[in-house]
Amino acid sequence: MTGLQANGKALGVAAHNTANMNTDHFVPQGATFNEARPAGTGVTLSIAARDLSAVENVGGAPSGTDPAASIVNSLVYKAGFELSAKLIQAADERLGTLIDIRA
Repeated sequence: MTGLQANGKALGVAAHNTANMNTDHFVPQGATFNEARPAGTGVTLSIAARDLSAVENVGGAPSGTDPAASIVNSLVYKAGFELSAKLIQAADERLGTLIDIRA
């Protein structure tokens, strides 16, 4: 479940950055995945404004958002969300099989 939540939020960050790409003085945010504590219990997401002071305006957008990086990030987060959903589905099927065997 934490993978679904983290990837969903990260996709929201990428969408927010893309939507504000042409907004002057907009500071894009970055999403960073971290291991939840205690270890092995899932993933969390940290969202912070990117430090653009040393970064060139590669994408040409007034905000400093790189359109190519934003698209790639969106695809990665979407794939992560879908993978997490399949993992939950497989775990649910295995649990159902376990319950049927014992019945």
